[in-house]
Amino acid sequence: MCIKESLRLHSPVLALTRYYSQNMKTAGDCIIPQGCLCLISIYGVHRNPQVWPDPEVYDPMRFDPENSHKRSSHAFIPFSAGPRNCIGQNFAMAEMRVVVAQTLSRFRILPGPRPVRRQYQLVLRAEGGLLLNLETLDESNKE
Repeated sequence: MCIKESLRLHSPVLALTRYYSQNMKTAGDCIIPQGCLCLISIYGVHRNPQVWPDPEVYDPMRFDPENSHKRSSHAFIPFSAGPRNCIGQNFAMAEMRVVVAQTLSRFRILPGPRPVRRQYQLVLRAEGGLLLNLETLDESNKE
């Protein structure tokens, strides 16, 4: 739930495009004509207050099964969705779980010496890198 909430707030890709090969009817009876190229803002979808109350707040409980069963499967799309979603998303999620678990079992993570600034490129990055302070956990610090 923590990883998914982090991906909601800091999605690695900010937008994606889709080419419409046929007319598409949307909610509100609008028609997107065939041949259009549409930009889908993942950043906007993940911060839509109609779907995500208090969208700027970090709240992993949004992804508790009880809280997410009513939400559209397209409300959370850090790896895109549908037939053109990221082929490596299952591997990426598994890799993140392992890295987070291994890191948190060995270190206490504290903020770095300067605030983190987002740098929007092809993928989201931290401007100047992501500097953090790590404290090694010994047996007496583990909880």
